[in-house]
Amino acid sequence: MIRTDVLVIGSGAAGLLLALHAAEEGLAVAVATKGTIEESNTAWAQGGVAASLDLEEDSAAAHLADTLAAGAGLVDEAAAALVAAEAPKRIQELRDLGVAFNLDVSGGLALTREAAHSHARTVFSEDATGRAISTTLAQKALHHPNVTVVERATAVSLIMRDGCALGAWVHARDGLEPIVARLATALATGGVGQVYERTTNPPGATGDGLSLALAAGATLADVEFVQFHPTALAVEGAPALLVSEAARGEGGILINNRGERFCFEADPRGELAPRDVVARAIYREMQRTGTGVRLDLRPIGTAKHIRTRFPNIAAACARFGVDIGTEPIPVGPAAHYHMGGVVTDLCGRTAVRSLYAVGECACTGLHGANRLAGNSLAECLVFASRAAEDIGGIVAEPNGAVSAGDAPQDAVTAGDASALRLVMWEGASVVREGSQLSDLQQRLAEWPVRMQPLSRPALEARSLLDAARVITQAALIREESRGAHYRTDFPVRDDEHWLVRIVWNAAGHRIVPIATPATA
Repeated sequence: MIRTDVLVIGSGAAGLLLALHAAEEGLAVAVATKGTIEESNTAWAQGGVAASLDLEEDSAAAHLADTLAAGAGLVDEAAAALVAAEAPKRIQELRDLGVAFNLDVSGGLALTREAAHSHARTVFSEDATGRAISTTLAQKALHHPNVTVVERATAVSLIMRDGCALGAWVHARDGLEPIVARLATALATGGVGQVYERTTNPPGATGDGLSLALAAGATLADVEFVQFHPTALAVEGAPALLVSEAARGEGGILINNRGERFCFEADPRGELAPRDVVARAIYREMQRTGTGVRLDLRPIGTAKHIRTRFPNIAAACARFGVDIGTEPIPVGPAAHYHMGGVVTDLCGRTAVRSLYAVGECACTGLHGANRLAGNSLAECLVFASRAAEDIGGIVAEPNGAVSAGDAPQDAVTAGDASALRLVMWEGASVVREGSQLSDLQQRLAEWPVRMQPLSRPALEARSLLDAARVITQAALIREESRGAHYRTDFPVRDDEHWLVRIVWNAAGHRIVPIATPATA
């Protein structure tokens, strides 16, 4: 048994920063992660962090306005204002910790503009910003005397007593082990990308936090809103490697098999329209022509400049025979980011006492129906800091040593994850339709499962099925098109009926009106 003050489940930017902040306050922190400490969605993030740093040209108010516009009426304005205001402070904190962001010729932070931003406000580290952040935070955590890192430990269930989360049972190499947390347990488990056949996410993005939270009594919201990145590598036999938003922000263009640009037919902003618009434009063009589309970076500059600006993309594409400096890159949409998640307040608190959620697995309301590029890492940093501060103010009840209680079963009910990914891609991905969703919902309700010995794959398969079911049901319930959720049978945004949030718990769902509609 491990006893600690705070348990963090997950080792992305949100989890690690929360752990470091709590540790700096003198609290003992355990970080449990399914793989190694540096395996996370953060490490795969390329584009950068959105923050209004150029105050001559930009402002927190402009950042807020862009976030509201992208979120299509469902953004929690308080959350968005908070992130816009505090993101610059968190960028400075990362610089102080040693994250090597790119600099401009004057020695200040270099800024790039990504899609749907009104200004250049994205701080980056080459085309591997997430890796630069996660590596730095991981090294700090590994060397902090108050942080214990438990690797290759998959969470099985939360330890609950009197409605309070007091840690988790994890499955590690030696079997089941309890990690008991005196003050707080924080879910930082990342997204749900692996529920789809094509995804830019790493293998561990299986929605574990959603499954754990539901079982513990917490609520979920906005789960129907899954962002599909428009430009993931589409070469037969290759994974759907992300080709960063920044590639289009700096001048890359999308062309069809005849070399023609087509995005302006969908939106006057062309390739710089919001991701959902661009993803659907690509999807439609592929359906119309029966062929793929390509991202041409040559308008950005010379082949050498392109390879230098995007070295990781260049290296990844080269492994599959594509030279990004001299030829267009075959691309297509892929599941990228989940706007929904475990409902929290502005301090990361969930509906369950002592249970927090931060990062992509949380639903703060910041993203609404569609995330603005660069806001995911900004959200991670801002809410991790706020959650740690809130945890630091908890006064533990004098109940003596907490017991872990009875161990969970050493088996789990799980099905075929590969087959699940395929049916989700076919029935609930970029473009959705009511009868297909209804058929998919029925199929998922009857999904064949069997008892399997505890293992990471079995636990992930359980989480994926839980995520698939709520995503599909929510997508069927929302009879409109908004943000990343597009229904061919309800192609119009309907503010009269659907300016609402669909909130889930273990018993089902309820419809909650947006209290103060955000302008968009």
